[in-house]
Amino acid sequence: MMSRICNLLILALLLFSLPTLALAEDETVCLQCHGGLDGYLAAPVAAWQGSVHAANGISCHGCHGGDPADFDMAMDPSRGFIGVPEPNGVPDFCGRCHVGVREDYLASAHGAALGTGGPQCVTCHGNHAVKEASGALINEQDCSRCHSFERAAQIRDAISATDSRIAELEGELPRLRRIGLTIRPMQDALFALRNDFHRLFHSVDVEKVRSETAAFGTRLDKVEGQIAEIDATLAKRKMGGAVAIVLLLLAGGVLLLIRKSYKEEE
Repeated sequence: MMSRICNLLILALLLFSLPTLALAEDETVCLQCHGGLDGYLAAPVAAWQGSVHAANGISCHGCHGGDPADFDMAMDPSRGFIGVPEPNGVPDFCGRCHVGVREDYLASAHGAALGTGGPQCVTCHGNHAVKEASGALINEQDCSRCHSFERAAQIRDAISATDSRIAELEGELPRLRRIGLTIRPMQDALFALRNDFHRLFHSVDVEKVRSETAAFGTRLDKVEGQIAEIDATLAKRKMGGAVAIVLLLLAGGVLLLIRKSYKEEE
């Protein structure tokens, strides 16, 4: 009897510890080690936790390489560890994932000034606390660190309407998903559109941004039309359901009248 009770207690302890064990498995050795340190060595962990990278499941090894499951080999070059890039190497470092953005950046006035004091990815986006790309990143406080805000403001104004439309349409999708509709194609279309659009203004070319923004409006019109079509279909279904209910109520009323008349005749 005592042995059985002990086994049950052990089983209960294991079950209660499963969430903790799962969390430990999901947390890389990079986060475990740096999270236990002090000062600047710990700072990247807290900064990363609030980043768009963390929100999308991209952890330390996604950028810096290495083995995220082995303390001894975490920073071994044989496991792909590449460490921290030099300032001039940042565009190539980030460009491994953001290929199109890297191309437009290198062809821009910003890219032309790389190595001579010009900005690179980290200058505007930060390193570990990278935020989701939006028009808010183009602001006087940050841009005026290097030059006047006038040209940057023109780019921000040129993209603001389209950027807002993208955000609004993305905000419509959860509503459609909640009622059981497939939103993946529209979700993918908006994701690709957002990436292409944000790539455009890395050119820091006001005229290019203005001239090519219209094409993005056409792509947005297509997605907006799909959502409007779905809403129209749903509205027709609701109307059809309401009419059916009214007809049923009327039919029920007629049946009651017929039944009452039969009773009176009896």
